[in-house]
Amino acid sequence: MQHCSISQGEFARFQRFIFDIAGISMSDSKKALVSGRLAKRLQHFGLPSYDAYFRLLTDGAHKDEVQLAVDLLTTNETYFFREARHFELLREAAETARPSLRANAPFRVWSAACSSGEEPYSIAMVLADVLGSAPWEVVASDISTRVLERARTGHYPMERATHVPQDYLRRYCLKGIRDQQGTLLVERGLRERVQFRQVNLNTALPGDLGTYDLVFLRNVMIYFNGDTKRQVVTRIMQRIKPGGHLFIGHSESLQEMGDVLRSVIPSVYRLP
Repeated sequence: MQHCSISQGEFARFQRFIFDIAGISMSDSKKALVSGRLAKRLQHFGLPSYDAYFRLLTDGAHKDEVQLAVDLLTTNETYFFREARHFELLREAAETARPSLRANAPFRVWSAACSSGEEPYSIAMVLADVLGSAPWEVVASDISTRVLERARTGHYPMERATHVPQDYLRRYCLKGIRDQQGTLLVERGLRERVQFRQVNLNTALPGDLGTYDLVFLRNVMIYFNGDTKRQVVTRIMQRIKPGGHLFIGHSESLQEMGDVLRSVIPSVYRLP
């Protein structure tokens, strides 16, 4: 079947669709991305237009397909140890907390938009190194079930790991050989320390999510408008322990939340 082009009206419907579900404001520059990523689904169903696919998504009978469309429209590329300064601060926070950690009060970190898992595994490497047998937990969430499945495997192309310290590569990663050459596998002991779950930040957060010493919410707010951003950050702040930290992406800012969050350095905030 010939790949059909997406009209402005059709694109506007998908902009609305992803905003309603995920709170993501998709700019007009994403039109090619939307048509490219959804073209295979039109082909799969033998549909003549993006409008026909939109009708299929909204007829109430294709819940799995709705999730798949969300997955296709929200997936972002990431890599290990992105933004080294954040991981230095994570290390310092873990070292400071270490003496007071008990089994019923572990050091907890939430990677709130974990994509394919490089961020939470980077966090887990630091905590395994600094805290060792002291109690700690990493929870990683994303709206996309597809990236979460990939994240759970802990299997990545080697080029994602250029920022992983050599010592960590040796201790926490297995290097692919033969047909797995050029890839790495996060070792099982570390994989088992990361709990992956699906969470939509644009809706009420699950009650059993608990509270955290530190939350990574990086490079996701660039997709939200001002209102959605405030709602998401307010929800997340309720899950940060007093004195805990929130890390955001470098191109993001929370100036408008200054009354409740103290800026530590650009992109790092502390709950008083």
